[in-house]
Order: sequence, then C-alpha cells, then structure tokens
Amino acid sequence: MIKILIRYTILFVMTLLVLAALSFSLAYLFPGDVLVNLSGITPHNDAQRAALMRQFQLDEPYIFQFIHYVSELLQGNWGYSFVSGLPLREEIGIAMPATIELSAYALFIALVVGVPLGCFAGLRSYSKSDYIINSASMVSYSFPVFWLALVFILIFSLEMGIAPLSGRLSLLFDVPDKTGFILLDIILAKNIDSSLALGDALKHLILPTISIALISTASMIRLTRRSVIDVLNSPYIAAAESRGLSKSQIFFRHILRNALLPILPLMAIQITTLMTNAMIVETLFSWPGIGNWLIQAIYQRDYPALRIGMLAVATVVVSFTILIDLFNRFIDPSREKYERATV
Repeated sequence: MIKILIRYTILFVMTLLVLAALSFSLAYLFPGDVLVNLSGITPHNDAQRAALMRQFQLDEPYIFQFIHYVSELLQGNWGYSFVSGLPLREEIGIAMPATIELSAYALFIALVVGVPLGCFAGLRSYSKSDYIINSASMVSYSFPVFWLALVFILIFSLEMGIAPLSGRLSLLFDVPDKTGFILLDIILAKNIDSSLALGDALKHLILPTISIALISTASMIRLTRRSVIDVLNSPYIAAAESRGLSKSQIFFRHILRNALLPILPLMAIQITTLMTNAMIVETLFSWPGIGNWLIQAIYQRDYPALRIGMLAVATVVVSFTILIDLFNRFIDPSREKYERATV
C-alpha cells in the first residue's frame, strides 16, 4: 500500500506540473501584449515597461519564468483580478465551493436514485419494468444539460413561479460567507431565522441541482443495471441459490456488494462530467460558482483570472479523481493483483 501511495503522489505532482505549465503558457497564447495581459497596465515609457518586465521576470528565459510562476503559486500569490482588484485566491475561494456544493448535491441524488433503480432494473432484466427504466434513462442521458436547465426555467420559474430564477439565496437574508457552502453557512450564521433561510436556499438549489443530476442519474442507472446483470450470471449466485438462501439474502450478501465494486471506479469519470455540467448550469441560473466566474472573466478579458481559474478547476478535478481511485484500491485490494496480471 505504501508503494501505491508513493505512485499516486508522484502521479499527482507530475499532473499538477503539467497543468501549471499549460496555465503558464496561456499568458503567451492570449491575444495582445504578454506584459499587458499579466499586469493590466499599458506602459507609457521604456522605464515603466522595464520595471514591469522585472516584476514579472519576463526578461528571463522561459524556464526561469515558469519556476517563478510555480513558486508564486505555492506561496499563494495568484495575482489580482483586473475587474475587482481583489486577490484571485480569495475570489476562487468563494466561487469554487459553490460549484463543488452544486456538484455534490447532484452526485448525491444520482446515487440515491440511480443505484436503487439500476438494481431494480437489473434484477428484472428484460422485463417490462426494465425496458421502461432503461428507456427513460437513455432519453434523460441524451438531453443537453443547458437545454434541460432552460426548460426548467421556462416551466417552473417563468410559467408556474414555484422556483427562484437565479442566485443562491434571497437578498432578505444576510448570511456571512464562512465555508463557501450555503447550507453550512446558514446553520453557522447568527441573528437570522435559520429555518426560513434554509427553505429559501433549498428552493434556489432545486432547479440547478436537478438539471445536473438527471444526466448523472441516467448514467448511474445504466451502469448499475449492467453490473447487476453481470453478477446475476456469476457461478457463485447459482451456488448461493442451491444452498437455499432467500432472495433478500442473496441480494444483500452477494449481488449488491459485487455489483457496486465495478461502479466505484467509474465515479471518477462522473466527477469530470458533474463539474462540467455544473459550470454550464451556473451561467443560466446566475449561480455564483467558478463556471459563472470564468464566463464573466472571458467577457471582461480578465486574463490572470482566466488562467488561474482554469488551473484551479483542473486541479480540483484531478484531485477528486485520484482520491476516488485511491479509495477504490483501499476497499478492493484485489484490483492491484488483476492489473498486475494484465501487464
């Protein structure tokens, strides 16, 4: 296990270095002068230009510029936004938890709804109920997430008026931003009616969360169904039936455990999909997450915000993916044996 931890640590560090190199190169890929893109200042004379060049070490070779960039990142000096003038570290610290919160709730719905329905469809494979569930999941999976979000806004917000159109919380509530997760901040907040604030926050969460969760739920249903069918055809299920075990005993002792093991590694792929869909939905519901923040940075040509924001999103996705894969190895040690056998 120590060798696995070392291997994953090296993989994580090398991946972050590649991402940092790509982020560093964006300064030279953006249109315009590199110095203006990084500083936001147009030098009026040679002296001012030389001073800015020394500040950002643009007069050094690329390798030394990259080392300086990485050292600044490790020290927490991520630069400043051209628009707000605030440190990018603070702005990302506010926007990123909102996106993670939205993705986490969508993943929770996908697991709570998708796994039981997938198990039900797999146990009754090729029956009428299985065809209905499988067909519904295929239709849900084929919908673009932005189209679903727009339809929900049109029906539930504009026509029926039962769900808020945008934002995380009504302006009536003044909730200090402590953790970045709105529900936790409401619970920790003082001098407000927590029950009313929680109800209002949940109303704001419903539409964007369901817009993201529908596609992930459909994917989870299909993966669970296929895994349950594969387990049902295994020899140890026939052996369990021959021993006289009841259907519930066979399901909880043998089918459920073995069917969920192949699904866990695929959750790492779902993290990328969830984050991408969440960033798309944020722009439609004006959700103050990293996706909406990046779109505003594109509109305003805030180049430091763009390259740091893209690096932050990629780092979060890579971190969650590696952590989930590492967790899978802890709960399923036999996976290492099979992987070594296939080499």
